[in-house]
Amino acid sequence: MSLRVVLADDQDLVRAGFRVILGTEPGIEVVGEAGDGAEAVELVAELRPDVVLMDVQMPRMDGLEATRHILSAGHGTRVVILTTFDREDYLFEALQAGASGFLLKNASPEDLVDSVRVVARGDALLSPEVTRRVIARFSTAPRERTRPPELTDREFEVLVELAKGASNAEIAATLFLGETTVKTHVSRVLTKLGLRDRTHAVVFAYERGIVTPGG
Repeated sequence: MSLRVVLADDQDLVRAGFRVILGTEPGIEVVGEAGDGAEAVELVAELRPDVVLMDVQMPRMDGLEATRHILSAGHGTRVVILTTFDREDYLFEALQAGASGFLLKNASPEDLVDSVRVVARGDALLSPEVTRRVIARFSTAPRERTRPPELTDREFEVLVELAKGASNAEIAATLFLGETTVKTHVSRVLTKLGLRDRTHAVVFAYERGIVTPGG
């Protein structure tokens, strides 16, 4: 089945460009477009898409507030924040709102397509420069290394690797596990800690001093 995408941006030309890029990709279908955040919330409730590509600055309701509404509704839709504004306050507000990805509008068409596929399969999307900012934000002061008591030894090892940005294949190689086993451990880590996805696992780990830059 095709991945179903809603575009939310107040600029018609931007939406048209995204629609053309995504429309040429096999397995991706743009099922709706919204010109503001409030319309995006209504469309998601009606269409239940897999992914929303969400602008930040829009009339009536901005993209961050719309993201909060969409994710609190529990439809299972994932949100990628798209913006021309390379601002840290947007980044961290987007993460706190529950967005699964953050992509600048100057990204390549390939990156745009990849973002939809990555987020739709349950992973999180942060560009390397954005990941560095997340790490810097949560590692400015020393923190006591706190191990979550809910996790088993193996789950804790998986969390540490997740926080380093490792893929499932890389975790499997490091811990000498099969990828299917790693996927199971990742799912259990997220469920036990009440985390939405891998991005929020990174934030969780740095907040609690489980890993540190270069560690």
